[in-house]
Amino acid sequence: MNILGIEKSSFIDYPNNICTVIFTGGCNFRCLYCHNSSIVEGKGDKIGTGEIIHFLKDREKFIDALCISGGEPTIQKGLYNFIYKIKKEGFNIKLDTNGTNPGLLKKLIDEKLIDYIAMDVKAPPDKYSSITQTPVILEDIQESIDILLENKIGYEFRTTICKELLSMEDIKTIAKGIKGCNTYALQNFKDGETILAGQNKFTPYSDEELEEIQNQIQGLLNKVIIR
Repeated sequence: MNILGIEKSSFIDYPNNICTVIFTGGCNFRCLYCHNSSIVEGKGDKIGTGEIIHFLKDREKFIDALCISGGEPTIQKGLYNFIYKIKKEGFNIKLDTNGTNPGLLKKLIDEKLIDYIAMDVKAPPDKYSSITQTPVILEDIQESIDILLENKIGYEFRTTICKELLSMEDIKTIAKGIKGCNTYALQNFKDGETILAGQNKFTPYSDEELEEIQNQIQGLLNKVIIR
């Protein structure tokens, strides 16, 4: 496991849980709007898995769960064993993922080793590779979506949006592809120095535009939230 960052406590990353968030290094995507550029590129001081487990055990009275984020956690070879160890300690586990490893997601769900998954749906199928800047096996993305739509565990889908990369029609197309899902989060782009493509490249949607998008897609989904 290549763990490059930790947020010791969060009240917002895992619904109804106080969690610790860890960030795994490396990603199989290169989304231009990514705000974790150093982590995606694998830069930083490594934190051992034993250190994470020790930290959680010391704070088990105050921490309910571990959120595993990235980067893309499912490219980590030791992820399954790490999750197994954390689960044995009695913590809930949330996994953030881009959905490129449906086999691992199914295994973790079937073995009841995971409690919540947040999957990033990056784009409509025809724009996936341009958004992620990598070749994408769309069948894997669809399989991961289908696995979550079975409602065996808590989950949400989410999409980071900016005007230059995703139009309102694109967002509607994404919503149709996850029709009936429990929760869909629209994450409005936030600029900053750590953006992979550099600062001042992308434009967030206005509050009025976000409300319009929300109104247009909420009939397809159980809940649409804006972050």
